[in-house]
Amino acid sequence: MTGGGGVRGGWLPVVCWAVTRAVVLLCVLRVVVLPGPDVTTDVSVIYQGWYDVLKTGTYPLDDVTWQYPPAAALAVLAPGLLPFLDYAPAFFVLVLVADAAGLALFLRAGRRAGNRPAGAWVWIAGVALLGPTAYARYDLMVTVVAVAALFAAVRRPRVAGALVAFGTLLKAWPALLLAGVALRGRRAAALWRSAGATAAGLTVCCVAAAPGALAFLTFQRDRGTEVESLGGLVFHVARHYGWDGQVLLNYGSVEFLGPGVELVSSLALALSGAAVGWLVLWRLRAGPPTRATLCDAAFTATLLLTTTSRVISPQYMLWLVGLGAVCTTVRASRQALPAVLVVLATGVTLLEFPLGFAHVVASDPRGVALLALRNGLLVAASLLACRRLWAANRGPVDGTEPLSAAAYAHTPATVR
Repeated sequence: MTGGGGVRGGWLPVVCWAVTRAVVLLCVLRVVVLPGPDVTTDVSVIYQGWYDVLKTGTYPLDDVTWQYPPAAALAVLAPGLLPFLDYAPAFFVLVLVADAAGLALFLRAGRRAGNRPAGAWVWIAGVALLGPTAYARYDLMVTVVAVAALFAAVRRPRVAGALVAFGTLLKAWPALLLAGVALRGRRAAALWRSAGATAAGLTVCCVAAAPGALAFLTFQRDRGTEVESLGGLVFHVARHYGWDGQVLLNYGSVEFLGPGVELVSSLALALSGAAVGWLVLWRLRAGPPTRATLCDAAFTATLLLTTTSRVISPQYMLWLVGLGAVCTTVRASRQALPAVLVVLATGVTLLEFPLGFAHVVASDPRGVALLALRNGLLVAASLLACRRLWAANRGPVDGTEPLSAAAYAHTPATVR
């Protein structure tokens, strides 16, 4: 009986993953058409356009919507590995493969000492709740790289460092995985050296391979406040009181343009700066890093900077789902509740994009309510994550290294 139950329990996550991903694939292949804008045009139009340019040996220098680090070209070019498929279907297949790899990482990690299988369920539910957007952007691929880096950090710090660097050159935000890495200690030093060497090497290769590899550094400077952001709520409400700005497609996203936007955008940047300052303060006051410090700090840092950003595109939720799932996997982590709030916020995100995006753009009561709920959940998760991270690691930092899985398994419960 026990063996049979174990088999059923082992197969259940895989079956649920397969069923939910089949639904997502039906949506991105337009067999099932959801209300709202077609989320797949980013792949079939924008990504494929970049693909055609990249094949000529240059980055898209004439397209300000190219706002990604140089290794992003690899994700855009990857569908060329499947020449028997058109570009968009090939892209969706590759995202499916990455998604399956993510599930395998969580299932494997969930069987290790000091871990639990709950993270796999967060991954299954979180990606499914975002709907077709999860497969119509390359963010899921980046998230799997970040997840692999966190799981590798305890046993293979050099591999973790290389993965962090690679993820950063894919889409910048995985640099936040370093928020909880100690500044001293043998393992920490190995991780830092590996990350630095890999980042430098990959950057040099990209710059040498094609012109425009670093153009992304200036392509975002004139962005405004995106309609789904926390700051965007200011203008959604202001439109009901005579604000005479506009909602336009700008720099690849739908943004507010008009009076006060520059001020709100500056305040958002200031909030992000304050978040970074808090993280530095936490790092200076934190005690010895534990097995959970890396994932908890990475999740909290990414959550803070996503919530305070001028842009909260729907696919950003994948970053938080992936890191939240890692925290849920590590038994010593204290971020399970913030991770659950993120999953709930991901479900609300599907309701506002694509299902209710017309209401969001119109700033009508339904659209404003959905945004207020989603962003409110993110704010609540951010504050709770900060509180728990602060409480979990107190005292001056020393050179103590993260516990190995074996050491953790034999650590007294009072120390855990």
